[in-house]
Amino acid sequence: MRLAIVTVFSILQTIVAAAAAETWRPVGLGGSGGMFSLAVSPLDPRQMIINCDMSGAYTSHDGGRTWRMIHHKMLGGNTRCCPVFHPTIANRVYAAGGWGDELRVSDDAGVTWRPLLNARPPWRGPIGLLYVAPHLPASLLVGAGEAAFLTLDNGNTWRRCEGVEGAVVGAMFSPATSGPAWNYIATAKGVFRSRDVHRGYAPCGKGLPPGTVTGFSGGRKGATLRLYATVACSLVEGKLTGGVYASEDAGGTWTSCMAGGLNVQTRRTDQWAQGDIPQYRFIATTDKDPNRVYVYCTGTSYWPPNHSTVYRSDDGGKSWAAVFFSDPRFARLKLYNVEDDYISLQWGQREQAPPYSMVVCAGNPDVVAMCCSAWCLRTDDGGGKWRVCHSGPAAEGDRGGQAWHCNGLVVTTTWNYYIDPHQPTRHYICYTDIGFARSLDSGETWIWQGQSLPWKNTVYELALDPAAPGRMWAAGSNTHDIPNDNVISGRHRVIMQGGVAQSDDFGITWRKLDLPSAPCLSVVLDPTSPADRRVLYASLFEKGVYKSSDGGKSWTESSRGLGHAQNMRCCKLSLAADGSLFVLITAKKMPDGSFTRDGVGLYRSTDAGATWSKITASLPLHWPKDFTVKPDDPKTILLSAAETRGAAGEGGLYRTIDGGQTWKKLAQKGREHFGAFYHPRHPRWIYMTLTEGAPESGLYLSRDDGATWDPFTTLPFRNIQRVAFDPSRPKEIILTTFGSSILRGPEEP
Repeated sequence: MRLAIVTVFSILQTIVAAAAAETWRPVGLGGSGGMFSLAVSPLDPRQMIINCDMSGAYTSHDGGRTWRMIHHKMLGGNTRCCPVFHPTIANRVYAAGGWGDELRVSDDAGVTWRPLLNARPPWRGPIGLLYVAPHLPASLLVGAGEAAFLTLDNGNTWRRCEGVEGAVVGAMFSPATSGPAWNYIATAKGVFRSRDVHRGYAPCGKGLPPGTVTGFSGGRKGATLRLYATVACSLVEGKLTGGVYASEDAGGTWTSCMAGGLNVQTRRTDQWAQGDIPQYRFIATTDKDPNRVYVYCTGTSYWPPNHSTVYRSDDGGKSWAAVFFSDPRFARLKLYNVEDDYISLQWGQREQAPPYSMVVCAGNPDVVAMCCSAWCLRTDDGGGKWRVCHSGPAAEGDRGGQAWHCNGLVVTTTWNYYIDPHQPTRHYICYTDIGFARSLDSGETWIWQGQSLPWKNTVYELALDPAAPGRMWAAGSNTHDIPNDNVISGRHRVIMQGGVAQSDDFGITWRKLDLPSAPCLSVVLDPTSPADRRVLYASLFEKGVYKSSDGGKSWTESSRGLGHAQNMRCCKLSLAADGSLFVLITAKKMPDGSFTRDGVGLYRSTDAGATWSKITASLPLHWPKDFTVKPDDPKTILLSAAETRGAAGEGGLYRTIDGGQTWKKLAQKGREHFGAFYHPRHPRWIYMTLTEGAPESGLYLSRDDGATWDPFTTLPFRNIQRVAFDPSRPKEIILTTFGSSILRGPEEP
């Protein structure tokens, strides 16, 4: 019976995954968001899996050239633990799914997933490592919390590995083929070994210096057994300790590998170095060639030879050579060996951010992949050349730069999507982290333009002039994620940098306008104003609303009656068809940890911003996020809210039909609703979006004006922000997301 249930479940998962792949298409620029926890199959190096900190997980079947998002119901992104491909069973993968670390397994190379366990696991704490011993095909080692657990029967029974102490950072079980069998588990506290896979583990770190063990790897081929470990570096009496160590006697003794060409500097040589001393991580070798080993080092200089790089050794760590030269400016030294992406090509440099994950293919040590907060890179020739796995160049664009294809690895947030009213093949995306992108071919390829904006991190909104082709205004900021939890909870500090910028050439070049410096969430144009003296409004976070009557040349504050002395967190601003202005003030966490209601709510102005009145007095909320005024009825407004701690039940979608005198809750499908949007061709259709872990779906549709709601169950990503529409594709909708760029798909579930 259990087998039948599992089989049916797997079939249903496959159907869902296939439907998701067919109906939703990623759009925009790849990469430039946090990418973690890589895996490469030892049996087929074309198979890869990567995770994102915005909840997505992705699989590739062509070596990282294209990617497909895994449906959120099957596997959520995990930033702590790399998935592991089975070393002998083709297409089998294990992964710790999402923030809850549910152990899951796939038998089709990551396309579909099912739970591995039928009962509560024996471990406590987050999973940090998974390992399968090649000679024990039914095995799986789980490093969780401060312990290690092992199954030898595909997860049916588990035993704790006795004697192992600390957070597990690596493992290697060596069979008794051409020598004694040893089993190794490395933790932050040291390297432990035992003859028995379950019992009797004892430290074997003779020769390792004091300090945290940050990495471990081992390989055995015939009689050759090589073990490697990295220990956090420190200065002791002016000398560097720690770094890379190796053992050639089954872990009995360890010797330093730092004399063979590795960075041993004890001070930084420029301000752009990653640190005052080097640090080594991600040590990796294979059974194919235990003498071949790679390690990543954070540099004490931006420039070679002591830059941040990958080192490779082919003689067991006795000698090393740097094989990663990532900045285009290294070309003047004839050392640049990394393919350009859209940032390095247009910016002329590449940030030497240390990777969040680096893996070597166990079946082919020439294959190495790594990823960080900006890029995913891979070499197929042992570090000779590295190629980009998060985007691909298309034909050249206009004078603004190179265009790029979307290859599916979409991992950063988008806020709004626009189609140019004068040239509909021009499309625009407002981004977190990379600011702004534009397309010349209806969204098929994209040109990164973020380097042209005064504020490099985020563009929240655009205002396109309906009378002047090419003219637009952008609401920019160096603080992202407003009004989502990172900012509201205080995890991200608010950088008071931002404002409005203007472009007169379709977004290629921009100039900063004269406003107080603060994150700008909205910029709105009054289309009835004179074409040569445009009236503009801007909402500045913590500052209020500002107005210009001369196209942005000068600005005056227009905040009378708005907010509270403690809270002027102005977010979305909107101009209704009757000339009314609306602005939303969102949540603020006070120094004592509580959330204030002071100032929070939706405000309306009927005198062009001169005065404001709160229209949510009868709806006291702590954390409203977004609103939509019905295009043909300014008295009908949809308002979305999230829950703060201690305010259960406040989240959901609310509506007023009398201009704010009364409000009715239409639905609540999760803790953090984001927005709601009317379909331009179906007056009774309303789309409702959720972010930050929507339990069922991040998108719902009501076809009966809010009475009932249907989830988009095939939508692979569940953090949805806004819905846009393309008149040239009337059966599609466009979704902006909290962490997965743009998704295009069917207008109905």
